[in-house]
Amino acid sequence: MAIDIRRRQFISVLGGAVVAWPLAARAQQPAMPVIGFIHVLSFENVPHFVIAFRQGLKEAGIIEGQNVAVEYRWAQGQYDRIPELAADLVRRKVAVIVAGGSEPSPQIVEAATQTIPIVFVANGDPVKEGLVASLNRPGGNATGITIFGPGAVTKRLQLLHELSPQAATIAFLVNPNNPHGEIETSDTQTAAASLGLQLLVLNASNEDELETAFATMAQQQAGGLLVASDVFLVGRRNQIVARAAGLKIPAIYPIREFAQAGGLMTYGNSLTDAYRQVGIYVGRILKGEKPADLPVMQATKFELVINLKTAKTLGLMVPNTLLVTADEVIE
Repeated sequence: MAIDIRRRQFISVLGGAVVAWPLAARAQQPAMPVIGFIHVLSFENVPHFVIAFRQGLKEAGIIEGQNVAVEYRWAQGQYDRIPELAADLVRRKVAVIVAGGSEPSPQIVEAATQTIPIVFVANGDPVKEGLVASLNRPGGNATGITIFGPGAVTKRLQLLHELSPQAATIAFLVNPNNPHGEIETSDTQTAAASLGLQLLVLNASNEDELETAFATMAQQQAGGLLVASDVFLVGRRNQIVARAAGLKIPAIYPIREFAQAGGLMTYGNSLTDAYRQVGIYVGRILKGEKPADLPVMQATKFELVINLKTAKTLGLMVPNTLLVTADEVIE
C-alpha cells in the first residue's frame, strides 16, 4: 500500500512538472515588440500607405502579427490631437514610433520623447527644422524620409501652364495652418511671376473655407487650379476634385491619389514608396540599428500622372511631350 501511495505521489509531481515546463518556457520568451504608428489623417484616407508600410516591414523580415504588433493612432485631420496620441504611445513604452502624415507630426513626436526611436515622413528640410543634426548622421533618436514638397510646386505650375497655356489667372489652394504653407506660397508666387501669370492665393483649413475658396475661384474666373502639399487637402481630395470638375477648371495636384480620384494631373513624390522605406527603417531599428546611424533618405522618385479621361471631359488636348514623360496615363 505504501509503495502505491509513493508511486501516485511521484506521478502527480511529474505530471505537475510537465504542465509547468511549457508555462515556464512561455514566460521566458521575450514579449513581442510594439510599433506605434501615428498619422495625421484617418485610415480610410490612406489605406495604401499602411499596406506599403507593412511591405517595407516584410522586406526587413518583420511581419505584423507574427513577430511584431502595431498600435495605430489616427488624428482624423486634427493637428491638436497629435500630442495626446504621441504621449499615449510613449506611456505604453513602444519600441519605435512612426510619425506619419508630415508636419507637424515629426516635431510633436520628437517633443514627446528623446529616447524612443522615431521614423518620420517629413515635407521639407529636417536639418533646418531641427529634427536631425545632419541628413547623413541624424545623431539623435529620429530618422526617416523627407519628400521636400515645397520645391516641386514650381514644376507643377509649369506643367499646368504647358497643358493650359490660355489660363491667365491660376488659383493656389493652400492650408494656412501648414508649417510650410508660406514657403510654398512664396515659391509659387515667384514661379507665377516668371511665367507672366496672376496668382490667386486661397486659404482653406476647414470645410467652410474650402467651399468659400471654390466660390471665389468661380467669381474671379480662375483659369486653372494648383493645390498645395498638405494632409488636410489630401484628406479632402475627392471633394476638391469634384468641385474642380464642377467648375471645369484644369487642375494639378501634389500626389497621384488625386488623379486616381479623377483629378486632371499630379506631380510629386511617391508617398507609397516613402512609407515602404519607413517600414524598412523600422525593421532595421527593431533588429538593433540606431536612428542616429541611419541617414535621412531624400525621396527622389517623382511621378507625373495624367488622367486622360478628365482631360477629354475638359476639352483639353494633352501635348505628346507630356504624355511620353508621364509615369502613368489614366484612360
